[in-house]
Amino acid sequence: MFADANVLLILAIILVVGTAFGSLAQLAHVPSVTGKILAGVLIGGSVLGLITEESIHLLQPMMDFALGLMAVAVGSHLNFRRLRVARRRLLTLLLLEATLTPLLVFGGLTTLTDVSWMTALLLATIAISTAPATVLAIVKETGSRGAFVTTLIAAVALNNLACIILVDLSRTIARASMEPSSPSSLMASLMVPLGDTLLSLLLGFIVGVLLIVATHRVVRTDRLSAMSLIAILLTTGLTAHLELSVLLACLCLGMTLSNLTPDKEEIGHKVFDSFEAAIFTVFFTVAGMELQFESLAVGGLLAVITFVGRLLGKVTAGYLGMRLAGATPRYRQLIGMSLVPQAGLAVGLMLLVTEDPAFESIREVFLAVVLATVLMNESVGPILTRMGLARSGDFGRDRARVLDFLSEHNITTELAGPDKESAIRQLVDLTVQVHSLPVDADTLFEAVMHGERECSTCVGEGLALPHTRLDVGDKVVGAMGISREGLHLDALDQKPVHCMVLILTPTTMPERHLEVLQALASSIGHDRSIQQQLYHIDSPGHADELIHLDHQFEDWNYYLDDE
Repeated sequence: MFADANVLLILAIILVVGTAFGSLAQLAHVPSVTGKILAGVLIGGSVLGLITEESIHLLQPMMDFALGLMAVAVGSHLNFRRLRVARRRLLTLLLLEATLTPLLVFGGLTTLTDVSWMTALLLATIAISTAPATVLAIVKETGSRGAFVTTLIAAVALNNLACIILVDLSRTIARASMEPSSPSSLMASLMVPLGDTLLSLLLGFIVGVLLIVATHRVVRTDRLSAMSLIAILLTTGLTAHLELSVLLACLCLGMTLSNLTPDKEEIGHKVFDSFEAAIFTVFFTVAGMELQFESLAVGGLLAVITFVGRLLGKVTAGYLGMRLAGATPRYRQLIGMSLVPQAGLAVGLMLLVTEDPAFESIREVFLAVVLATVLMNESVGPILTRMGLARSGDFGRDRARVLDFLSEHNITTELAGPDKESAIRQLVDLTVQVHSLPVDADTLFEAVMHGERECSTCVGEGLALPHTRLDVGDKVVGAMGISREGLHLDALDQKPVHCMVLILTPTTMPERHLEVLQALASSIGHDRSIQQQLYHIDSPGHADELIHLDHQFEDWNYYLDDE
């Protein structure tokens, strides 16, 4: 119907239909992502055929940019300092996702069907991927924020990294199996995807460093936006030109920005916040247009086995990984189901296989199975992710709260002491390690101790609240330390200190400083139930959940916009 329409008209139609179906989906309490994908299926070749396949190809540059933007956003969540406390559960989950999920899919396909091992291997490694765009869109749509969300997005970034590498290795092994080769030539072939991976990561890192250097003295928003746009376009364009991985390069770009300039959000994907929703709408609607109902008929049993094996693999890997890492029950029960969505990366990796002449014999069945599996995962996955976020307690927590400066990454349950100076120094070092403060640790320590010498901040009942004001910054920062045995300091009631919270407040926020002190003194300092739980807590994750999710803290850890 719109075969002769120009690309701007096609784009407008996609935005209108995608936005409308996304809103309808939300009214039906279904993730808007699912509605946008169904909108694409409706106006695509499967149903109405309003927009032809040729017209879709005109939007490919925008799709590439959207994929790059999403990868930068996901990579920005891989701040190594802030994820340090979560490294055990992330690495355990990554290991199980990259082994258990493909093993279940491969075993199911080779046992229950007569598909070749080569096809089963390729389908199994693609099954590792989780759709970063879908997860990010649902997180934004539901206003979710917290330790669970941070872990989820970091896990998505890591499993995409593993998926790309393993699919490249699987392609090399499958291609080598089709033609006689010596062990030395096979090893040489395996080095090619590894080399491409390193080059992709290096490219993203170089562009990220160049962006940081170029914006070092720039403060104007329009110039920061222009430079960020150039960086993402340059990364996506160069990776396409050099036949490297746009996802790996853009993941590394976001990761570079997050680790080298963690508190500078004016560059990178953040500058596109105002129209990011429109970009995501186009991406998901076009993804739906690529899917064909005929794929279900052709893929059939293979797609169902792949879908079920992947679902079992994700849920089982999530449960076992979190259990082995000692994570709390909400992670064990919910992280796996939240990793089910699968879309852009799977389709992109599918195209790498189907466009390779070496795999011409499996092209039709492979295309059908992947597309049918993606259709099922994008129909069920967003709903499961939304359920996971809702049950995790992070759902709708993007509004600022008075104790938001305390989170899993700046809490330690190993406050050592033995004296006040040592304990405060430990919390100062932790704060400086997590946040890029323009004040060195020694200066910060002396400022806190100056206040302590004037008046002890051991308020009694096992709580100490050392604090000082900063002449820089625009937000409260700090750290919490827990000691099960208790530290014998100079508390007025002579009781050992089990909880010490370091509070650093900008001088421009005197009211917030008092609110934080009052919230902590009123809750921890006076509530015996909270003291019993917090003083014997066994991990930073448990402490984070107690502060931000337990109903006992609700009266004190209130939303700031409700004041």
